[in-house]
Amino acid sequence: MPEWLRERLDRLADAIGAFEWPVNMKMPVVIAASLIVISAAVLTGCFLAGSSVKTNPEHIMYVRIEPGMTSSSIGRMLEDKKIIGSRHYFWMVSKLKGADNKYKTGVYRFYPGMQSEEVIKILVEGLTSTVKFTIPEGYNVNQIAERLDEEGIAKASEIKQAAKDFAPYTYMQYNSNAIYRAEGFLFPDTFELEEELSAKEILELMARDFDTRLTPALRARAKEMNLSVYALVTLASLVEKEAKYDEDRPIIAQVFIKRLKMDMPLQSDTTIQYLLDAPKEDVTYADTEIESPYNTYQHYGLPPGPIASPGMDAIEAVLYPADTDYLYFVADRQGHNHFSRTYDEHLAIVERVR
Repeated sequence: MPEWLRERLDRLADAIGAFEWPVNMKMPVVIAASLIVISAAVLTGCFLAGSSVKTNPEHIMYVRIEPGMTSSSIGRMLEDKKIIGSRHYFWMVSKLKGADNKYKTGVYRFYPGMQSEEVIKILVEGLTSTVKFTIPEGYNVNQIAERLDEEGIAKASEIKQAAKDFAPYTYMQYNSNAIYRAEGFLFPDTFELEEELSAKEILELMARDFDTRLTPALRARAKEMNLSVYALVTLASLVEKEAKYDEDRPIIAQVFIKRLKMDMPLQSDTTIQYLLDAPKEDVTYADTEIESPYNTYQHYGLPPGPIASPGMDAIEAVLYPADTDYLYFVADRQGHNHFSRTYDEHLAIVERVR
């Protein structure tokens, strides 16, 4: 119950208790009258709260109704997601309409600020929806899991657990030391599901999308460059996270490839960010001393695996890098990268753009 409503009811109860009832009115009548007044206040408060959420039809959220869920548990879930304003009002309308035990299981598409009556009608009629979700380029497993959870498609914990050892394709099984075996191979795309899928089935859908997009021609080009699919995707994930603008991707890819050939550490801040609980605007010197195989300041070569899901532009940038003499780059506050050939030039640029 909302705090404001609880306070009103408390004040109402105090007022009823202080009221001097006529001496000839029997106690049961007094109690009944009190309950009527309180009930009216509760219903009024619930009605007002029932429409207190701002309507936003553009913010689609998916809700999964599972067997055994009651009006109370459904109302609580809908209120937590701000789809409805009051679980109490939802429960009351559900009881009045006799909707209990009539809700159909499945996945439903709702938005914030809906009326309880409308939601109840959809649930009773079983108007389930196809599930549509979009994963942006550069999302890692944790971000993918959180987005699917927020949209009511799958629980974040289940996605993360499934992603740890998910490697249905041989090229995903290169390094068992990766935090998530599925990292990098869940293609960032828009997906539409006709039925409910488990966490593992969602990962299979996304990994299959990646496998399809990695055409024989792209695989042949990687082989020509002496790059395994695993190394290709790992490099592309670094490029994806480092480059905000299209023109920077082939140059950054070339810098990383050249560093690998020279046995020079990649020193990519994005691999440090991958280890942090929350992203930072700037990685500190202390951050670069974190002990982890993902720390490309402390360890030579590629990290144990990809750090995000790269898009096709990042993958193609690695397969067709620019031809330059650059060895260093740094991004300014607007995300544009500045490149240099020597460390002294690099330090001067860092001083200027940071």
